[in-house]
Amino acid sequence: MSFVPIKSSEDQAALMLLGVRDLLLKQRTMLANAIRGHAAEFGVIGAKGPEKITALLERIGEDPGVPALAREMLSSLASQLDAVEVRLQGLEAKLMARHKADPRSQLLATIPGVGPISALSFSLKVPDATVFRSGRHFAAWLGITPREHSTAGRQRLGKISRQGDEDLRRLLVLGATSVIQQAKPGRTSPWLLQLLARKPKKLAAIALANKMARVIRAILVSGEIYRRPTAA
Repeated sequence: MSFVPIKSSEDQAALMLLGVRDLLLKQRTMLANAIRGHAAEFGVIGAKGPEKITALLERIGEDPGVPALAREMLSSLASQLDAVEVRLQGLEAKLMARHKADPRSQLLATIPGVGPISALSFSLKVPDATVFRSGRHFAAWLGITPREHSTAGRQRLGKISRQGDEDLRRLLVLGATSVIQQAKPGRTSPWLLQLLARKPKKLAAIALANKMARVIRAILVSGEIYRRPTAA
């Protein structure tokens, strides 16, 4: 088993920023879904996405078929959504300031698919990556390696173990998915292009996330900036 060193109270407080941000993101999604759902009951359909809510509320205000009480309740939900947005903007400003002040976080952000939030999350949650003997052990700690179902000399690998920090694993998979969506010949590593030619995108995203985890551990240990692999 690998044990991460005890975090300082300052780092633990910074992790609260990430936790509160995740909670507010969930609340924003719940409020937006509630507004769309109630509006649909009166025949006013809105597209998904927080940025579409403003247009939906304008249509509700102009629709004579929506009762005054329903408009009042939807306005109340919209006010809560606005308050959450303001709090989110404040938290994200603090997180970005923390990211810019953290050299390790800035190094990790040079990795394709690793943004400021992901970089800061790994920097705070993994203060000493040397406790992991290798990148494979680090990936296993994150639960991004396949389960073993081997027997009688035959190696059989199953789904990833999912035994580890769920938030870090989710950030890795989201980052890998983003890289895959932008994959193009000449701009993407031959390894990933060959993988996409053989495997579905979801499986490729897991494999890429595993590789990203190993790169993250290497950078945390070496303290060096990410260098794109050169073509052979």
